[in-house]
Parts: sequence; C-alpha cells; structure tokens
Amino acid sequence: MKKQIRLNAFEMNCVGHQASGLWRHPRDRSWQYKDLAYWTELACLLEKGLFDGLFIADVIGYYDVYGGNTEAALRDAAQIPLNDPLQLIAPIAMVTEHLGIGVTISTSYEHPYTFARRLATADHLSGGRVGWNIVTSYLDSGARNTGQQALLEHDARYQRAGEYMEVVYKLLEGSWEQDAVVRDKEKGIFAHPEKVHPIRHHGEHFRVPGVQMSEPSPQRTPLLFQAGSSGAGVNFASRHAESVFVNSHTLSGLKSYVASLREQVIANGRKGSDVLVYTLVTVIVEETDEKAQQKYEEYQRYISRPGALALISGWTGLDLAALPHDVPYPQLPEPASGLVARFAAGDTSWTLNDLADYGAIGGLGQVFVGSASTVADKLQHWVEESDVDGFNLSYVVAHETFSDVVKWLVPELQRRGVYRSHYPQGKTLREKMFGRGPRLPENHPAHAYRDPARYTDDFKQEVKQ
Repeated sequence: MKKQIRLNAFEMNCVGHQASGLWRHPRDRSWQYKDLAYWTELACLLEKGLFDGLFIADVIGYYDVYGGNTEAALRDAAQIPLNDPLQLIAPIAMVTEHLGIGVTISTSYEHPYTFARRLATADHLSGGRVGWNIVTSYLDSGARNTGQQALLEHDARYQRAGEYMEVVYKLLEGSWEQDAVVRDKEKGIFAHPEKVHPIRHHGEHFRVPGVQMSEPSPQRTPLLFQAGSSGAGVNFASRHAESVFVNSHTLSGLKSYVASLREQVIANGRKGSDVLVYTLVTVIVEETDEKAQQKYEEYQRYISRPGALALISGWTGLDLAALPHDVPYPQLPEPASGLVARFAAGDTSWTLNDLADYGAIGGLGQVFVGSASTVADKLQHWVEESDVDGFNLSYVVAHETFSDVVKWLVPELQRRGVYRSHYPQGKTLREKMFGRGPRLPENHPAHAYRDPARYTDDFKQEVKQ
C-alpha cells in the first residue's frame, strides 16, 4: 500500500510570512490578515481540501539583525506587523468541523500557569481541535522587550522548556481527575473538591503550588507540535512531540533527520509512528507545467531582496547587510560563505542576492513548480525516499496558492490513491491524526502526571495557605 500524504497549511497572523514582497502582488490578500473573513474563508478552503490543519507560526520580537535595525523588516512587512495567533482559534473552529488548528506559543515568554488556562479554553471552544507548537524562540528583540537582558543560551532555553512542560502536564493532566466535575444540581455539587488537586510544583524556573483553573478539555493536553532541528531540539521533540515540522532544502538531509528522530523517539520508549513529520514546501501548481512556470516567473517580479535578507539574518543571527550582495560566496567571510553554499548546490557563482532570490519565495524550504502530475511526482518521491509523513505548505500569494493546491493537486493525489477522500472519524485533532483516543497515550511522558497519588495534599488546606 502506498504511503498516504498529509498536508498542513503554513500561515502566520501577519502580512509577509515566507514570501518576501509578494504582498504587492495584485491578487494577494495577505494584507487582510487582520480581518476575520480572511481566516474563515481560508479555513473553509482548507477543509474542502481535506488538510490536516492550519498551522499558524509566530515569533515574539522583530527582525532587527539585518543592518542592526528594523528598517528593512518594516518597509517590506517581514513578519511585522504581527498579531496574536491564539485568538484565531474560535472563529476558525466556528466555520469548520474537522480542520485542526495549530498555534505557536513560546515557552520563553508565557508563564505556564496562565498559559495552561488559555490552552484549555481554546481546546474547549474548538471541541478539541487545537494543537500547540512548542517553541523556545530565537529573537533577542523578543527577550529585550519582555524584561530580559538577552535571550537565554540555546540549550538553556530547552532545559527551561523541559520544566515548563512538566508544569503544563501537571496542570492539564493531573490537577483535575476525570470524574471531578459532576454538575449535581440536587446535591449542589458542581465539582468534587477532593478530586481537584494542587500540583505543588517547586522547580528551578517555576513555582506553581495551586490547582488548574479550567476543567479538563476534550484533549486535556492539545496535540503537541515541535519544530526544533538542533540536537537539543530533536531530543526535546523525541520526548514530547506528536508532530514535528522540519525545514530541509535537500532530500538526503530530510531522510537523515527523519531516521534520527524516529530512532530517538523509540529510545524514549515510544513508537516511531507516534510522531508525524512534516517538511516545509511551497507548491506552485497549475493546469500545465508551462502555466505553472509562468506563474512562478510572475511571482518573482514582486519579490523583495531586502525583506528576504532581513528574515534570513534574523533566522541565522548574521547581519548580511554589512556584506557585499553581488560577490560570489567563496569570497565572503565565514559563516556567511557557508550559509550561501548550503543552498548553492555547488554553484560557486552564487551571491547573497541569489540567496535572497531563493529565500524570497518559500523561505529556505523547497519550491515545487509544475502541473498537478509533476508536483505529485515530487511529493511522492520525497515521501518514499525520506519516510516523511507530509508537507507543511507555505503560500506565495494568499489565498491563491492554497486555492490552486485544492483545485489541481489534491484531486491528482486522490486519483493516485495517496491522499484521503474524507476525514477520519473522531472529533478531536488527536483522534483524526492518529486514529486513537483524544488523550495522550500511555507511553508519553505526560501520562506519569495523571496519577492522583502524586497530589496528596488536602485541597482545602492548600487554598487556606
């Protein structure tokens, strides 16, 4: 049986996500990001195309590495202005029945006690269709504007995130027993106090003595996404994530990543199939190869090199503005030379301008251009060769890119028998993604926090203190 291909839509609550300068395109709608209709219409389109979900990226901070300021980012709308992703869940859930809604929230800036309530609320209001993309953040500007002198060192952020997850699991999985809420009108008991437990967490980074404020939601802990590619990130994902997003510009690199991740997942006592892996791809698809290529060339006329380099500088921490943009990369100093070389595929004439052109459409992920048949061939090849489960599709022109995918690509994948014809049964996102119950499985580390024996202090006495 051919492996089924999964699709997510990769979005952001902003104008310029992974397509630098394309907000100027006459058919682009991304400037409407602040209007509810933009999101509800997109959600309905994706559900029509049987997408797994709408995955909403986010950053805390702004891109000020390029040139040491925000001028390029602001001028070209490079992920600024940017609105909160969590508030999109309710309106999207109201117009859809099956579509998952993944939101990115950082463990570096949100306190786990208040965030656990926000997460449970979103899971309640969506009927259990929420996913949480766990990130530790990477922009110093975010740290500076939230009272920190600088962003914590990379591995230290993941160490802190480990304790963050422990607090969240205690609150969402252990604080309220499953049968705590009875809503007994005759006896006047809404919830049994003895079945609601203070978590008594006293750790290195957090002190949370009390109870979770929300009653258990359909999934308790929403589906867990993660997008780390470093050693610490992969280790974190192998313990906690149910779905992983990876950005790989080569098939060999993706294959190696997926194999390594699954090995670590198994080493942590889980099954390799317990984690679904999606890789970033931008698809430009049309009726024929020629028409798709024409559309790609049309899009290229609107790209912004400064906008692309502002993003790439922020992602890498390298101020690329201080370097000549038209010099072949072997003449550039490290690490900029190595950065360009990663994407040049052996072409030593590549410059920073070439890197900007590459990254202006689709970020630093792959771009597949062609007819439905051509693109489907490429997607199938990547799945078969790398064991990846699906693709996180970014857009070039909103909502044209996703409309083209639903119109041309989805029917072709269905014809080949590698894409579903209807949504699977189950109400929650976890049920639809894995074909099992709505809660995290017993081999997940969160399971250890469900035992009421962990929370033995008397609830009333704890409240009095």
